[in-house]
Amino acid sequence: MTTDTPTDVFEEHRPLLLGVAYRMLGRVADAEDVVQDAWLRWAGADRSDVREPRAYLVRITTRLAIDRLRQIKARGETYVGPWLPEPYVTAYEDTVPDTAERALLADSVSLAVLVVLESLSPLERAVFVLREAFGYPYAEIAALLDRGEPAVRQMAGRARKHVDERRSRYDVDPVQRRDLTERFLAAAEEGDLTGLMALLAPDVRLVGDSGGKSRAPLRILRSADKVGRFLIGAAEKRGPMSFRMLEVNGGPAVLAMDGDRPDSVFQLDVLDGRVQSVYIIRNPDKLRSFTADA
Repeated sequence: MTTDTPTDVFEEHRPLLLGVAYRMLGRVADAEDVVQDAWLRWAGADRSDVREPRAYLVRITTRLAIDRLRQIKARGETYVGPWLPEPYVTAYEDTVPDTAERALLADSVSLAVLVVLESLSPLERAVFVLREAFGYPYAEIAALLDRGEPAVRQMAGRARKHVDERRSRYDVDPVQRRDLTERFLAAAEEGDLTGLMALLAPDVRLVGDSGGKSRAPLRILRSADKVGRFLIGAAEKRGPMSFRMLEVNGGPAVLAMDGDRPDSVFQLDVLDGRVQSVYIIRNPDKLRSFTADA
């Protein structure tokens, strides 16, 4: 006979539920709100017939996330400049020892994949997340979403094709990405345009997310020359900052602090030893959870 309380059961599954909600929404605050709503439903539910709390909680969380995503899309909010997901601090390197599993988790939560997922329908996104990130069988996803298994298989196929066609290719080796990130940061800080250009792929792109609330390019920059000169110029214009390496969205990233205020988070996509994409998140609304000790 189990002695676990409803709180114990929920807290055991909270990391999974937050992972599902964040991948569905790309927004940490919204994901946390969804998980809190799931807790309220769990706490107030008649649990006498619940045989599998994990499946029950994932179903509640997924449906709440679908509803939240539909509300966001229905509002039709316009975003100033390129949009990137809110950076999500992960620790797979410390908590997931299996290389294959770590690579799968890191890929499913990467900035590149989450940007593509924004263009899926809420149901397609739910199917993709449950299948690709968490390995749910089609039959179980169908039960969670109250859909037929053939329909779920079709949605999964469309979503996978869509993601594969539109996302950037990159290497997931965290050691290589961290090394290149450190060299990239050093070259930019030293004003070494030649050294920086040597790290950039010819068709590199820079995506800056400011939401119109701080300075960042309002369009995606493309080509090594444009990206390199922008980065050197930006480093020369701003004041002194401190930098901290951390793991964000499954890969190495840099948190830039202006005193005790988070200025930006940046991350690189790497392929064949060159930087393919530079993601810079400067929207202050997406940096509220970061501190110098993040």
